[in-house]
Amino acid sequence: MAEKAHGLASVVADVEDGCKGPEKQRDGDGGATTIAKRTQQASFDRYINILGIYNFGICLQAGWEAVGLSLSMAFFNGGPAVLIYGTIISTLGHFCVAMSFAEMASMDPTIGAQYRWSARFAQRWPEFWGLLQGWLTTFAWVLSCVAPLSFLALITQTLIGFWDLTYQPKPWHVTLIMWAFLVAAIVCNLFLRKILNTLETIGGICHVVFFIVIIAVLATLGGRSSPSFVFGTVVSDVSGWNNSGVSFHIGLLAVILPLFGYDSVIHMVDETKKPRERVPKAMIFSLLTNGVMQLAYLLCVLFYIGDVDKVSASPLPILEICYQATKSKAAATVMLLLHAFSQVIALFNIVASASRLTWAFARDKGLPFHEQFSRLHPTLKAPLEALALVAVISVILSLINLGSTVALSAILAIPSVVLLLSYFPPIFHIAMRKLSGRHPRYGPFKLGSWGLPLNCIGMAFSLYAAFWAAFPSSYPVSNKNMNYAGPVCIALVLFALLDWFTTGKKRFEVPVGAYSIEMEDESEVEVRGDDEKAVSQ
Repeated sequence: MAEKAHGLASVVADVEDGCKGPEKQRDGDGGATTIAKRTQQASFDRYINILGIYNFGICLQAGWEAVGLSLSMAFFNGGPAVLIYGTIISTLGHFCVAMSFAEMASMDPTIGAQYRWSARFAQRWPEFWGLLQGWLTTFAWVLSCVAPLSFLALITQTLIGFWDLTYQPKPWHVTLIMWAFLVAAIVCNLFLRKILNTLETIGGICHVVFFIVIIAVLATLGGRSSPSFVFGTVVSDVSGWNNSGVSFHIGLLAVILPLFGYDSVIHMVDETKKPRERVPKAMIFSLLTNGVMQLAYLLCVLFYIGDVDKVSASPLPILEICYQATKSKAAATVMLLLHAFSQVIALFNIVASASRLTWAFARDKGLPFHEQFSRLHPTLKAPLEALALVAVISVILSLINLGSTVALSAILAIPSVVLLLSYFPPIFHIAMRKLSGRHPRYGPFKLGSWGLPLNCIGMAFSLYAAFWAAFPSSYPVSNKNMNYAGPVCIALVLFALLDWFTTGKKRFEVPVGAYSIEMEDESEVEVRGDDEKAVSQ
């Protein structure tokens, strides 16, 4: 095994395809950028402890709360069957992806995550795969900020109409509400960073306590449904898709969406203590916790759903379910606000994760104007410009609602498809290295003989889920109900290819990390650039 060097230096031997190692890499003006120069850039403080990083993932996914707020998607396609069986499929599929990611994060914990791994594990054209993956992942995470904003705007408008029957909702109301919550999230990311451990711990406790409260109230006061309704009802005559199999698979988005995003904790790796040990476990723990709680929550909701027709006709079915169970507007409002609280925490976490990923991609010269977006404020220790970019894009997307609420709904499907597709390349590259006997040396989290089977299932699930997430939700398909996630994803890939062949291949640099990546056959070694004790404290 190659001898590890110390200090701010790194050596990468060229692999057999002649790709350029990052010992010296191109910068914008054609000069040489050394690893030392890049690792001496401003860095984050490590302040997130083990409870903070575990609860960060749990609160960001907010599985049972998110699925409760998106029940209308399942009632439109699939019905109760897709909520129960779909949650099991989703949990198992995401588990295989998360296990694959956990192994890679243990080898190489870095903010860039998927695009870093695609670049470092690809046996051919690493810079090409890194840039393409970077565009996919960064685009998906920035657009993901719109989801909790939309949920919070829907909750706010629904509660106003619930209490004031004369209220006439307007599209611009939604836009203003989204802006208000976005401002709060930006302010929290700037000035409440140091209390993140406390905030996430509170969020994690509330996530569990509120779950128990909702279950207890519904099970005590709600009217019971039959097991045949819960386990045997497939809705396939509402959306126009008369084929029950098609309706079931389209409805999967309602249960797949709340459970992805476990890779968010990797984007906080530079701020996490002992990331190599804690980040992989945090991903697995957050996914399994949310998957089990989501299934239990849905079983309770469906067994105590009440009048199904009224619930299906409601703009926010969970509010109607709570109202029928409690017979009280005040109690139903409180129960809905318990769901909303998690979305506020999730919004804070998604904005933090997306801004860190944007900063990292700009630092590696993946973005145009990367000099601006790769800055880190020396006092706040926050990527101000990257955070501003995320905020501006979210504001622009919220304006779409002024022209078409359907268009805004379509926007929500786009990050789902793109993020699911972004899971495939890094797992594919690491699997190919394992098959060829050239895999990196493993970190503390190792899958062993289960590695390749889990990798293959994870890749299959990401393609399967992305395909159905891109399917139109209703039939016949028109310009109003078309799911544009697929075309947008294709356009994004074409844009990334255009970027690569114009300026990207001269601009983008294969990401470097704090930890070594060593190949079993010693053909490639990246030496750690800083002291391990400093990183792991």
